[in-house]
Amino acid sequence: MPRSVNAVASRRRRKRIMNLAKGYWGSRSKVYTVAKNTVEKGLQYAYRDRKTKKREFRALWIQRINAGARQHGISYSQLIGKLAAKEIGLNRKVLADLAMNHPDAFKAVIDAVK
Repeated sequence: MPRSVNAVASRRRRKRIMNLAKGYWGSRSKVYTVAKNTVEKGLQYAYRDRKTKKREFRALWIQRINAGARQHGISYSQLIGKLAAKEIGLNRKVLADLAMNHPDAFKAVIDAVK
């Protein structure tokens, strides 16, 4: 009886890796073992940087809110503290957008907490 190797599953697994490696340079997109290592490393970077992206955006929003708040004579920490005390439920993403693109609305928010 011939040996059963399940070639269908093996080919499918290799094809998936090779498809993920499309666009890579040289043997990284041509040779399976090299492509596999590259794809695995790329997926690790993607996982790590999904977390980093959230951190970096939060830091950016805080900087923008702080810059906008200081133009109106209040610091970032005072603004956030007063927003919490007045129970105004605007998150940092929205506040940063207001500070950058809608300064009049941002000033209204600051006047509401002063």
